[in-house]
Amino acid sequence: MVEYGNANLIKKKEKRNPPLVVFGIAFGEVSHLDYQPNSKLKTPQNDLLVFFRQMAVMLKSGVPLSQALELLAENMTNKEFGANILDVSKRLGSGEELSSSLSNYPKIFTPIMIGLIEAGEAGGILSPVLERLASLIEARAKIKSQITGALIYPVAILVLALTISLALLIFIVPTFDEMFKSMGAELPGLTAFMLLLSRIVTSPQFLIISPIAVFIGFYLFNMTYSTQSGRRSIDNLVLKIPLFGDLILKSELASMSDTLSTLINSGISIVEALEKCINASSNEIIKIALRRSISLVTQGQELSTSLETAKVIPRLLISMIKIGEETGALSFMLENLSNFYKREVEEAVTVLTKAMEPLVISVVAGIVGTIVIALYLPMFSLITEMG
Repeated sequence: MVEYGNANLIKKKEKRNPPLVVFGIAFGEVSHLDYQPNSKLKTPQNDLLVFFRQMAVMLKSGVPLSQALELLAENMTNKEFGANILDVSKRLGSGEELSSSLSNYPKIFTPIMIGLIEAGEAGGILSPVLERLASLIEARAKIKSQITGALIYPVAILVLALTISLALLIFIVPTFDEMFKSMGAELPGLTAFMLLLSRIVTSPQFLIISPIAVFIGFYLFNMTYSTQSGRRSIDNLVLKIPLFGDLILKSELASMSDTLSTLINSGISIVEALEKCINASSNEIIKIALRRSISLVTQGQELSTSLETAKVIPRLLISMIKIGEETGALSFMLENLSNFYKREVEEAVTVLTKAMEPLVISVVAGIVGTIVIALYLPMFSLITEMG
């Protein structure tokens, strides 16, 4: 635990015990000094959350910026990230601004983060901006966690259903196949199809072709999604999926409103704020709407008017932004919209979970039930004929 003290705090250099060398191998405490700065390093969001929050606390307590960075670097559990922060501290000592120093690590610090820190430096409100950044990261992480949590259960059940189905087709159905051949009876269409499917799954060709087909499928998807038109088509399709599409849209709107509110409240222009929202969005349809909005705002239109042409943006959001513009409380209104859509996401997750549970169970029961019925249909037919 780091004790921050006050502005006059003098950092004591940590003594590092020499490593113990055994058979030519050094054992000792690992610190950020053992790592070199890495601009390509990606840092977990939780580490960024802790970094910004602790930075805000230390600056509020009067600890000088460069010293605060050194203290954080020394005490980070993620030593690679700590090495990068120590490099930022050294850059500050050379006369660079914090925002400029952090921009050397684009894989870690996004344009939104850099823009907010620039605004905080210009307005002398760096500590509140860092705290707001931490809240922004926390809110995004919570939304992502909620969506992931809503999808884990149905995906897990579907994987289980696929595993059970393959197990039946590989180990159980072939024994029935041999029995039906010895009976010489005419098989129902469903049974014949299931036996054919079992033969395909157990064939050597299937073991070779199926991994290749999966690889080609992933490759084609990535190739398609790497193009703007491909992303637009896929993201548009995602938004139209029942229940799930509505959840994705609301999560995007919550993040967009939260980001816009934070940026505008920090003194960043609407056009620049919209540009940074484009970089933060993960949906191409939302990005297209924001790009069109930037073009119209640049021509002199209000933000609310510029969003009216976008079919993906709900009328509620546009109306609330318009009220915020008319009352001079746009940032406050966007914050309220963000909170509203965050609650909507929570409710959508609940609805999706409740809807998916019986649906997935029905699908699993249907798949397994169909295989079982297909196997026993010939026996029922034989019993009927004997009767």
